[in-house]
Amino acid sequence: QVQLVESGGGSVQAGGSLRLSCAASGPTSSLGAMGWFRQAPGKEREFVAAIRWSGTREYYADSVKGRFTISCDNAKDTMYLQMYSLKPEDAAVYYCAGRRGIGLRTEENDYDYWGRGTQVTVSS
Repeated sequence: QVQLVESGGGSVQAGGSLRLSCAASGPTSSLGAMGWFRQAPGKEREFVAAIRWSGTREYYADSVKGRFTISCDNAKDTMYLQMYSLKPEDAAVYYCAGRRGIGLRTEENDYDYWGRGTQVTVSS
């Protein structure tokens, strides 16, 4: 069973930056693609970005395109989400997710493994 642990969350002012990390452990060779989701209070969890575990392809939600960058470091079994120009509406708990298939997916049900989340707070 692959285990995922997020880190890097925190509090920033609007316009600031943060980098989230997701460390994978266990049989990581079974991973095909990874994703980031987020959930704000009172809202449903939503897709943010996805990447093939090989790092060869990426996909972003329109709301973060041009501001967030997803990447993978296979040598470290770690995925990252670099966030720039943060807005108050980006505040949420951010979750990393992994799936065995290599297709980039935006639906929660398509992912097999989940981390517990890391809080991002953005003040205006």
